Amino acid sequence: MPFPPEAVRWDAPCGIGPGGRWQCWFDVRIDAEALRPLGLHPDQPTSAANGPSPPGWWHAEAERLARRH
Repeated sequence: MPFPPEAVRWDAPCGIGPGGRWQCWFDVRIDAEALRPLGLHPDQPTSAANGPSPPGWWHAEAERLARRH
């Protein structure tokens, strides 16, 4: 997405999890003002879901297709 570099922050913290194995995860943060031109700022009505979620089979099919690629 077309965000200026100073508007994006990401971290990749790692540590020992509850099971004693190493775990890593990503944390990506984008300044809210950088989202406004895309209609995704939390104060804009277009940033909220405006309808029901797709049915469960739709999600399952999307996951199945993603694994094939």
